[in-house]
Amino acid sequence: GAPVKAFARISDSDIYLRSQIYSPDIVVILDTGIMDTVDVTKGLKENGVIVMNTPRSPEEIDLPFKVATVDATGIAIENKILVGGIPVVNTPIIGALPKLMSNLTIESVREAIIERWGEKAGERNAVAAEEAYRRLRIK
Repeated sequence: GAPVKAFARISDSDIYLRSQIYSPDIVVILDTGIMDTVDVTKGLKENGVIVMNTPRSPEEIDLPFKVATVDATGIAIENKILVGGIPVVNTPIIGALPKLMSNLTIESVREAIIERWGEKAGERNAVAAEEAYRRLRIK
């Protein structure tokens, strides 16, 4: 499909601003194939981080930014988080973020996942998020 951009602001206080983020602190890449057609670093702050869904190590990624990698696809497959046989990588990627953010904990991510998806599906997704948190590699 076509490349998709999505934005999220995360804060301990209320957020009233509703617009595109032009200078992100973190860029998340769910599919590295996008990097052939989109400048994923555009606007990224000087001390920003790129989080990539890839089995590759951060040292293998040639970008002038801090890079963090996790095999979210593999984690989704291991935990049977699939829709129509396709791995859903969003949940593992969300689990990786607390390792990079001071205002987000893996415990709060776990609670939110279970609250949203219920015990059965929520637990499977929460386990995947925690696994991504543990496996995230940072350069």
